[in-house]
Amino acid sequence: MTDPTHTPRKRIFSFEFFPPKTDEGVVNLLRTVEDLRDAHAPDYVSVTYGAGGSTRTRTLEVVSRIQNELGIRAMAHQTCVAASRDEIREHVGVLRDRGITHVLALRGDPPKDRAEFVAPKDGFRYGSDLVAFLRETFPDMTIGAACYPEVHPESRTADDDLRFAKLKVENGAKFLITQLFFDNDCYFRFVDRARAAGIDVPIVPGIMPITNYAQIQRFTKMCGATIPKDLCARLERFADDPAIVMANGIEQAVRQCRDLLAGGAPGVHFYTLNKSHATRSVLAAL
Repeated sequence: MTDPTHTPRKRIFSFEFFPPKTDEGVVNLLRTVEDLRDAHAPDYVSVTYGAGGSTRTRTLEVVSRIQNELGIRAMAHQTCVAASRDEIREHVGVLRDRGITHVLALRGDPPKDRAEFVAPKDGFRYGSDLVAFLRETFPDMTIGAACYPEVHPESRTADDDLRFAKLKVENGAKFLITQLFFDNDCYFRFVDRARAAGIDVPIVPGIMPITNYAQIQRFTKMCGATIPKDLCARLERFADDPAIVMANGIEQAVRQCRDLLAGGAPGVHFYTLNKSHATRSVLAAL
């Protein structure tokens, strides 16, 4: 297979975490990130924004400490949820002042008490609008965005979904990170369609090693991803045995990563769920 994702000479490996709710949790997370740094030298670490922007202060604290204390490039997530233009400008300005130069711009999920996303007052309705605002307001920062190999659940068609991904790039996104998926054919087909549509930025596959069957069912339902039938059957068979579920999840992730890298993916972004054991096992196997 030819280089479908414009692979750089160096493959990029990164980890995603969510900000803990307590000071003790922050200490434990930093210790985990430090161990990953020493063992695997990630190119960067990203930190989510929290449901409804509820953890924005923790996100700021964690990304600042990861970059300035641990010496790892950190990328903060920024969503459109519950934030006006002025609030976003202020928050990202503080990130920049603390040396954070990379932001992942996302629309974000609606709050749990709402079925549909509603743009906040003087805020943004779409991730592409947030990308454009950040590019104009912070031209010295590097902005990334999300894409969906299996189509965003709210998109009417795959073509519409691809058009939105292209708009994010046209508005200033320098790279795309995919939503989780378990069938690599979905990724490679998406990349082929993206290239044909004129999207020329790196498209980094997002991989989530399965550690809990009930949990991964919830996640895939939320984001529109599918679990291949053979993998689903194995997970169902051992749903009550967490150790076997995790072993199957790690094996699946290793196979996925090997195939993705062999096929030209520019690297792998790991959704860790703040559980580093599975991710470290995958990296060790690679």
